[in-house]
Amino acid sequence: MTTVTEGVADGLRDALGLLKDREQVAERLLDSSAKHSFDPDKELDWEAPFEEGKWFWPPELVSLYDTPLWKRMGEEQRMALAQHEAAALASLGIWFEIILMQLLVRHIYDKAATSAHVRYALTEIEDECRHSKMFARLISRGGTPYYPVSRLHQNLGRLFKTISTTPGSFTATLLGEEVLDWMQRLTFPDERVQPLIRGVTRIHVVEEARHVRYAREELRRQMVTAPRWSQEFTRVTSGEFARVFSLAFINPDVYTNVGLDKQEALAQVRASGHRREVMQTGSKRLTDFLDDIGVLRGVGRRLWQSSGLLA
Repeated sequence: MTTVTEGVADGLRDALGLLKDREQVAERLLDSSAKHSFDPDKELDWEAPFEEGKWFWPPELVSLYDTPLWKRMGEEQRMALAQHEAAALASLGIWFEIILMQLLVRHIYDKAATSAHVRYALTEIEDECRHSKMFARLISRGGTPYYPVSRLHQNLGRLFKTISTTPGSFTATLLGEEVLDWMQRLTFPDERVQPLIRGVTRIHVVEEARHVRYAREELRRQMVTAPRWSQEFTRVTSGEFARVFSLAFINPDVYTNVGLDKQEALAQVRASGHRREVMQTGSKRLTDFLDDIGVLRGVGRRLWQSSGLLA
């Protein structure tokens, strides 16, 4: 008769057999990095004037789109809001990428530096450094304020970086990358949008595709090999991070800076069916993946639902 322990061991071996070889994945990503990496300072024309009548973010992705307040706003105010929201998202991206770089350094701290897995992590850190500088330059070039996340979210980020496990770190990585990636995939081919914005989003999409692949493969591995307590901890912390991320996605100061009432705007965003659909559609590819590998269970699933990212 097969014992419970033997059954668990057989299941683990079966699951491990479905995982791709970590070194082979990393080697392919290193090859891709060598062929498709960009220097934004040289690749983009930072001195070109902005084009009259073009948006800084697709209007359908602006938080107030299709709300009663949006319908009362003039076109100039709508475009100003889009510009400030683009700056706020770039600011959010910098915050998140600085967290990600620290998590990646922690992940490889005790691993063989000669492995392709570690070399790719270092390559990704290099990419993220360039992205953060690119976003900062974009904000400065547009003439809008820098929009840091709230002090509460700054401190929650510090806590998360301290207590996060490896699978928790990669879940958070995917959350921060995939929703923005979905929006940017709609942005860079959109001819209504300023060429500089399209160029920035194109670079980010191409390079982030590798980061998503790396994180997905590692998270799938971790959800098979990590201890049960770590898997459960990942489910809960990822749900809480989803809740924090969904709140941080909108910086209320953008409304004040374009002459809107902050509280009225936030209330209309919360009530907006269009905004809810945008966020859930942007998250769907990720939530389907997390559901498939066993992250969206129990309390964690309920937290994801309360974040508004999971229907």
